Amino acid sequence: MTSQTHAHWLELRKTIVVSQMAPTALLITTVALLQFGLADTDFAVRVAAAGILLASGILGALVQFQTASEAEKLVADDATLASSARWLWVIKYVTPAIFVIIFGALMAALFR
Repeated sequence: MTSQTHAHWLELRKTIVVSQMAPTALLITTVALLQFGLADTDFAVRVAAAGILLASGILGALVQFQTASEAEKLVADDATLASSARWLWVIKYVTPAIFVIIFGALMAALFR
């Protein structure tokens, strides 16, 4: 493994972590706002909240999927990083699935 490969690997991992921050913060904030009456606001506000969550989730998932795919290619021939890279499928598939489940639950709460 070259130091350049290692640096690129670390940058890709950082990108994955950072790309999860905004959607996670928005989901948490929406749950908190639901406790304070977000579901009782005007329909347009609830639609806007849903759109913000959806856009953030889609963009976050796209960044995570692309970054994980790039990381897989980067470490394909590197045994040192391969043990970490084998978990990239979680980022590509499980994390977006969890977002969809949470998003669905929040939509049910917003539009009950």
